[in-house]
Amino acid sequence: EVQLVESGGGLVQAGGSLRLSCAASGFTFDDYAIGWFRQAPGKGREAVSCIASYDHRTYYTDSVKGRFTISRDNAKNTLYLQMNSLKPEDTAVYYCAADRRGTPFPITSMTSYDYWGQGTQVTVSS
Repeated sequence: EVQLVESGGGLVQAGGSLRLSCAASGFTFDDYAIGWFRQAPGKGREAVSCIASYDHRTYYTDSVKGRFTISRDNAKNTLYLQMNSLKPEDTAVYYCAADRRGTPFPITSMTSYDYWGQGTQVTVSS
């Protein structure tokens, strides 16, 4: 059974940090590009960041560049998102997703992804 399980969300003050994790199982993690998406209340789901499978190329949406860092540990089948200097507008449910094709990179379309986690809530207070 394929599973992506996010953790690490919570409530933090503006300027604070959180580290999200996404534990994967049931598929060959190394072969997949992995992405983080988020969905704020009343808004659509947007691509935040993604990381390629083998060369670990990364992508960030403009609003998080310089503040968020994506990484993966293929030995642990885990994806991370280090979020620093958090802003109230970062408040959303954060999802991880896995894409087998991996191209063209970056993969920012939701429809490209094969597997999704259930999401973790991040709330940033002002």
